[in-house]
Amino acid sequence: MCRNFKINHLTYASTSSVYGANTKQPFSEKDGVDHPLQLYAATKRANELMAHSYSNLFNLPTTGLRFFTVYGPWGRPDMALFIFTKNILNNKVIKIFNNGKHIRDFTYIDDIVDGIIKANDENLKKNKKINFKTNNPSTSKSPFKIYNIGNSNAVSLMKYIKLIEKYLGKKAKKKYLKLQRGDVPKTLSDISKIKKDLNYNPKTPVEEGVKNFINWYKKFYKYSK
Repeated sequence: MCRNFKINHLTYASTSSVYGANTKQPFSEKDGVDHPLQLYAATKRANELMAHSYSNLFNLPTTGLRFFTVYGPWGRPDMALFIFTKNILNNKVIKIFNNGKHIRDFTYIDDIVDGIIKANDENLKKNKKINFKTNNPSTSKSPFKIYNIGNSNAVSLMKYIKLIEKYLGKKAKKKYLKLQRGDVPKTLSDISKIKKDLNYNPKTPVEEGVKNFINWYKKFYKYSK
């Protein structure tokens, strides 16, 4: 479709999940990503590889964006923030995997959108100066790039839940469970590349982001109890 409609630049969604079994923190675009822990991550990595092939074959500029735990208003109802909020309000148990020891780089939707716009507006061209001896999978001689988009701030899952409780004014009923198969205990983004190239600067602390979401949720779902 990009070829047929002569699209100048394809910007597409990838995920922090591609880092899979990597244990070095923070996750950098320079890291290898060949050990995904679940099929979702594998499909996203395949997406990045196909984009590179297309950039090479048809000179189509492509930019992949590895999102780190996006949250905020108008998100997906099957995500943890929605489920936690809904269950707490309805006096139902929330399931907390990895016994609450998860750490995530929670990134507010406004900051994500800012990064997407900046990436999409980049004038991406071939780069003949690239040295493949550096083995950096996020750059190429083709018009191809990959960026992390995160908040670059590690937040524990339990702090996240406490913030939800705080802004709901209600305690959660908690059920602690073991780590799910294919889940990653900790994510943290190295965003130095997107900061340098695109002047990306996330501005929303998790306290503000969760508060914004709770206010939106109550209004949207007309919750007034």
